Amino acid sequence: MAREELTRLTGNGNGECSQNDCPNVYRTASGSIVVQGDLSEAFQPPQGEGLVEIPESVLREAVRALGW
Repeated sequence: MAREELTRLTGNGNGECSQNDCPNVYRTASGSIVVQGDLSEAFQPPQGEGLVEIPESVLREAVRALGW
């Protein structure tokens, strides 16, 4: 799936996030959530899965964008 197919819920694409390299939350067309963040090594996830860390403020922004 290409980034262009996702709805970006956080960040405005300006300033330091202009290169899409900041932690962000996206929504897919089917309604699932995709999270972009720094890789985490908190524990070893099952094969085919990964862990990322995002600031609490990014998650709060995503929740507001979804109207939850």
